[in-house]
Amino acid sequence: MRKISLLLAFIFGTLGLVGGSVATRKPQTASAQPSAPANHQKKDHRWISGVWEPPAGLKQIPIWPQGAPDMEGVPRRSERIEIAQTPDALEGRTSEAAWDVTSPTMTIFPPKGGNTGAAIIVFPGGGFKAVVVTKQGTEICGWITSKGITCILSKYRVPKSNHHWDSECKCAVTPKVLRALQDAQRTIRLVRAKAKELAIDPKRIGVMGFSAGGYLVAQTSNIFQPVYKPIDAIDNISSRPDFAIAFYPGHLCRSDATLDPGIRVTKNTPPTFLLQAWDDPVDDICNSTLYARALDGAGVPTEVHLFAKGGHAFGLRKSEHPVVAAWPPLVENWLAEIGAIER
Repeated sequence: MRKISLLLAFIFGTLGLVGGSVATRKPQTASAQPSAPANHQKKDHRWISGVWEPPAGLKQIPIWPQGAPDMEGVPRRSERIEIAQTPDALEGRTSEAAWDVTSPTMTIFPPKGGNTGAAIIVFPGGGFKAVVVTKQGTEICGWITSKGITCILSKYRVPKSNHHWDSECKCAVTPKVLRALQDAQRTIRLVRAKAKELAIDPKRIGVMGFSAGGYLVAQTSNIFQPVYKPIDAIDNISSRPDFAIAFYPGHLCRSDATLDPGIRVTKNTPPTFLLQAWDDPVDDICNSTLYARALDGAGVPTEVHLFAKGGHAFGLRKSEHPVVAAWPPLVENWLAEIGAIER
C-alpha cells in the first residue's frame, strides 16, 4: 500500500484546486492536505483573504446564532480562498476552496423547475484542511437542483476539525472535539427546522458527501446524539438524515483494514448509496467495502457501485472513464427507488 507522498502535488493537481482529501493508501486512512506555504505561488493559483461568497443571488446563513461552539484554544486565522484556473469547470474557468473556516455556514440552492419537496445537504471534501466549495459543492448543487431537489451547501469548520492526517507528527489524528461533525449535525437540524420555510418535506432530507465529506455522511448516519452542548430548541430536532449518499469516502478504513470504531451501524442507519473507483489513489477502496459490509450486516438498504477506473475527486467534470456519466442517473434512480423523489 502506498503511504502519503502525494500531498502538494495532489492539492494543486486533481481538483484543478484542492481536489478532495489527500489520503494514505494504507488502511489507516486520513486525508492529508497540508496547509499551503505562505510563500507558495503557482501560475494557475492565487489566494485571497476573505470569506467565500456563494454564487450571485444566494446567501450564506450562519448555522450558530452566537458563533460556533468549542472554539477555545483554536487559532482564529482569517478565512482565505484558494482560486485555481480550471478550464474543465462546469461554470466559468475557476474553482475555489475555503481554508481556515471558523464561522460555518449553509447556503440554500432552491430547486429549478418543479419542487419535489426533497432536500440534500452537500458536504464537500478537502481532507478537513479545506472545503472544496466549487468542484464538490456548487457544481454538485447545480445538478441536484436541476432535478427539483433543494440543495444545501455546508461550509464546515476546518482545519483539524475531524479525523485527519497531521503533517507535523506524520500520523492520523482524531481531535477530542469533532467540530466538523458538530457543524454537520447542526446543519441537518437547522434545515429540518426550516422545512416549511424552504418548502421541503422534513422526512425527505438527505446528505451527500465527497471524500472527507463522505466521512461526515457516515458519521451523521450513525451518530444521532449531539456531539456538542445543545444551545436552543433546534437541537431537540433529529439530526438523522433520511437517506445518505457517499462518494469515494475517506477516514472509515483504519488499521488492519477495520472500520472506524466510532461508526456503529444499526438498523436505524438510513438507506445508503455508496460509489467509488477501484483505482482511487487517495482513499482506499476498503473505505467503501468495509462500510458496505457493516451496512449489510445491520440490514440497512444499500446500493453500492464500485467502478474499475475513475480515480478520486471526479465530481461531475468530464472524464475519460464512464463513472462521471454513469453516477447521476444511478443516484436519481436510487432516490426514486427509496421514495425520496417520484419517478
